[in-house]
Amino acid sequence: MGEPRASTLVYILVVALSLVAFGFSIAAERRRSVGTLYEDEKRNATYCIYNSDVATGYGVGGFLFLLSSETLLMAVTKCMCFGRPLSPGGNRAWSIIYFASSWATFLVAEACLIAGATKNAYHTQYRGVIYAQNLSCQTLRKGVFIAGAVFVLATMILNIYYYMYFTKTVADPPRHKANRSGSNVSMAGYA
Repeated sequence: MGEPRASTLVYILVVALSLVAFGFSIAAERRRSVGTLYEDEKRNATYCIYNSDVATGYGVGGFLFLLSSETLLMAVTKCMCFGRPLSPGGNRAWSIIYFASSWATFLVAEACLIAGATKNAYHTQYRGVIYAQNLSCQTLRKGVFIAGAVFVLATMILNIYYYMYFTKTVADPPRHKANRSGSNVSMAGYA
């Protein structure tokens, strides 16, 4: 049975899915909801009117594309925990380092994207009539989706290195221990 080697298709899919997630993150930042005060003279009420809710969809789209990229890579590599053991050496160490780092950046990116989408949707849909003197239309802070985009790129780069070192480690022939069944030292007593 042949040894597994790096698949160009896996590299292309991971990069493509990550870049689409990056694009959605940038688009979400550019299309964040902006609120304006509107005074209704007939009802004597003040409203916060927000523009479109497109950023929420973009944020969720970025979340899903990054999730599919990570799922694809973990399915191909069997999450590094299942399958045959990795050969000891520098490639295994780098594979473990990139695996842990990519998961850390992945979780931060996903948190930024889904938190930004949720916060943007909250301000857009659920703000109603408010009877207050000092009314401010709160919106999502600038930079939440940009932070997600930066971590999406970091995750993509770390995933590429993880897959590269993982395939090098798996492709290395396993090192066998020396056969110690026959010893050259005898245990006979003195004559």
